[in-house]
Amino acid sequence: MSIITGRGDEGDTDLLFGRRIAKTSRRVAVLGTVDELNAALGLARAAGAAEEIEGVIDRVQDLLVGLMGQFACQPGDEERYREAGFAAVGQADLDWLVAIARDFEKRGIAFKGWARPGAEHSMARAGLDLARTIARRAERSVLELHESGEEVPEVLRLFFNRLSDLLWILARTA
Repeated sequence: MSIITGRGDEGDTDLLFGRRIAKTSRRVAVLGTVDELNAALGLARAAGAAEEIEGVIDRVQDLLVGLMGQFACQPGDEERYREAGFAAVGQADLDWLVAIARDFEKRGIAFKGWARPGAEHSMARAGLDLARTIARRAERSVLELHESGEEVPEVLRLFFNRLSDLLWILARTA
């Protein structure tokens, strides 16, 4: 089967379970931003992030795939999503983000003013900073979707806030 189907030529795209939605919808904006975040993390990873940080990036990328699945599911299809056994981000994942961030903070990582991405000539660090800014945009997109009347579970609304904090810490560590 070809990737080029032409099904989106009229401005809509497929979600899970055969649902169609406008490419300009808030839900598709969230999906695109999360996809972009995943790609930015891939850049940081490929730029030679330390092994420990690469492990964190790997887990975050895995979580982002689950998040994309959750957002590719229209309201009302959540039960079908769970029954299909697709990955889903939950409270334990949010707790993991916080625990990892706190672990790195204990090593002496602290706020010392605004970051100047690239100033250290580290592609991995700059990639993490890029990912952090995209995570902040993802957070805003998720909140806009929620405020538009489409219920977004609290754990998903908080996820990108915690993730962007963790990415700031990792960039200072890299």
